[in-house]
Amino acid sequence: MEILVILVPLALLLGGAGLAGFLWSLRSGQYDDLDGAAWRAIADDDPPQEAPVKR
Repeated sequence: MEILVILVPLALLLGGAGLAGFLWSLRSGQYDDLDGAAWRAIADDDPPQEAPVKR
């Protein structure tokens, strides 16, 4: 039971750190454009190159 004296504050500290990180990411605009990042990942930026003709 003495281990709970360490584990409970540690769990609260880690939970608070996670919450602080999430709130920071909200304020810095990490979730503003969710669809744009998805389309940029699959977008083909370079035009396709034609294969050279073999003679």
